[in-house]
Amino acid sequence: MSDQNCLHVRSTGVLSLRLFFRFVASAMIIFSYSKNSAQLCSGSIGDAVVKITFGQNAITNLPPYVPSAGYTYTSSPCPGDGFYTITNRISNCFNNAWHTISSDHTGGGNFLLLNAAYVAGDIFLTTISGLCPNTSYEVSAWMMNVVKDVNKIKPEMIFRIEKPNGTILAFYEAGELPVTIVSKWEQYGFVFTTPPDNSPLVLRITDTWPGGNGNDFAIDDIAFRPCGPKITASIQANADTIDICEGSTNQYTLLGNASTLYQSPVYQWQLSEDSGRTWRDIASATNDSYVRQPTAETGNYSYRLTVVDASVAGNINCRIGSNTVVINVHPKPVADAGPDRVYLNGNPVTLSATAQGENISYYWAPTVYMSDPNSLSPTVSPPSDIMYTLNVQSAIGCTNKDAVFVKYAPGIFVPNAFTPNGDGVNDQWRISFLDPGLGGEVDVFNRWGQVVYHSSGGTVSWDGRLNGKPQPAGVYVYVISFKKGNFPNMKGMVTLIR
Repeated sequence: MSDQNCLHVRSTGVLSLRLFFRFVASAMIIFSYSKNSAQLCSGSIGDAVVKITFGQNAITNLPPYVPSAGYTYTSSPCPGDGFYTITNRISNCFNNAWHTISSDHTGGGNFLLLNAAYVAGDIFLTTISGLCPNTSYEVSAWMMNVVKDVNKIKPEMIFRIEKPNGTILAFYEAGELPVTIVSKWEQYGFVFTTPPDNSPLVLRITDTWPGGNGNDFAIDDIAFRPCGPKITASIQANADTIDICEGSTNQYTLLGNASTLYQSPVYQWQLSEDSGRTWRDIASATNDSYVRQPTAETGNYSYRLTVVDASVAGNINCRIGSNTVVINVHPKPVADAGPDRVYLNGNPVTLSATAQGENISYYWAPTVYMSDPNSLSPTVSPPSDIMYTLNVQSAIGCTNKDAVFVKYAPGIFVPNAFTPNGDGVNDQWRISFLDPGLGGEVDVFNRWGQVVYHSSGGTVSWDGRLNGKPQPAGVYVYVISFKKGNFPNMKGMVTLIR
C-alpha cells in the first residue's frame, strides 16, 4: 500500500522500539557516541578510502548492502512501502507527494531511494576493511527527506560502527531529516577512531521509524575519510590561488605546516590537474616545502601536502591532506592583425584583425590616420608607409600582439612587358599594390580570347605558361575587375617577350 493510502501513527510500541535501539547501542558501545548535528572532521581530512556512490549506470545485480529481510528491490523510480531502488532522478511520485530529484548529490550518478518498511529496522549494512589502525575517520552520508508534507513521519537514522561480533565502536544519531521546500541534499556524519588491531568493521544504518505515512528518503555517497590534526599549505608571498600567463618563468615556493600532534610526520606533495578529482604524488617532493618550476602547458594546477605518521607511512589510506592551493596558467590571447595591405591614394583600407581569449580588450598603436583604434576592423588612410600593431590583453593581464604593414601607393602599377626566359630578370608578370581588400580578379587573354592566366583576390604572378606549357611571344590583353570597394575596373595590354 502506498504512503498516501495507509495511515501509520507513531504508537507507543514504535517509541519503545526506538528506545530499544538506543538501549542496545548504549549497552554495547565501547568508544564514542554522538547525536543529531553532524560531527564532521574539524581538522584536516584525507581522500575517501571507502566511498559507496551507487554507480552511474543501470544496475545489473542487486546491491549487497540493503538487507533483503526488510526491503525488496524494484526498478520503479517510485518504490512503494518496503521497497527501494537505485536511480539518478525521480519525478511525479505518488501524485507529486515527493520532491522531484534531478540528480544525485554530485550530479553525475545514482542514489539509493527507500520507501520505509512497516517495521523499523536496518536499511544499510556492509563490512569495511583496509582502514588504517588507531586512526580517526570521518564517516558521512548525504541524505534527503523526499516527502513534502510536514505532517508525515520524518526519517531518523542511527549510524553504528561495529566489530563483526556486534560490539559497537561508534554510535551516531543523525536526527530527523527535515522537510524542505525543494529537494536538498545534506551531509550527515561523525568521527570515530579505528581499533589498534585493524580488524574488519561493520557499518550499520538503521531507520528508527516505520513507513506507511511518510518516512521516505534518499541516500548518496557514503564515505570513510581519514581525519587528523590541521595541515595547511600556502604559496609563499601569494594568495592560495594565483593566476599567471603562459610563458611565465616565475618559480613559486609552496609551504606546508603540519600540527605538532604528528609525532613523526612523513610529507608528500601532490598535484591534481582536474580540479582535485584525482591526485598524484610529485616525485621527490617529500619535504614540508616544494619549489614549483615554470610550467610550459596551460591549465589549472592544484597542489596539496599530505602527511602521515612514519609508523603507517606505507598505507596510503592513512594519509591526511592539507587545503588546496591553485596555480592557474592561462593561455595568451590570440592576436592576428590580418594580412599586409596597400593603401591606394583616396581609397581607405579596412583592416581585418581577429582577437580571441579570456575576457579580452584590445587596441591599435599608433592610432594616427585610423578611424577607431578600439575596433578590429578600422579604416586607415596613411599618407605614407606605416606599421600598425594590434595589442590584446586578457582580464588577468596576459598579452599578445601582432602587426600589419600598410603600404602607401599612388595607384596600381601594371607592367606592360616581361621576359620569362629564366635569366632572373623580369621573369614574372607581377602587379604591384593590388590590395587584397579590393577583391581584384585578373584575367589575361591571348589573341584568340582564351584565358591563359587567372588570379582571384591573391598575388598576381604569371610566368608566361598555361598548364605548364610556355606561351608564345606576343601581345596579351589583361582585365582587372574589382569585386569590393569603388575602385574602377582596369584593362590594358602586356607584351610577352622571348
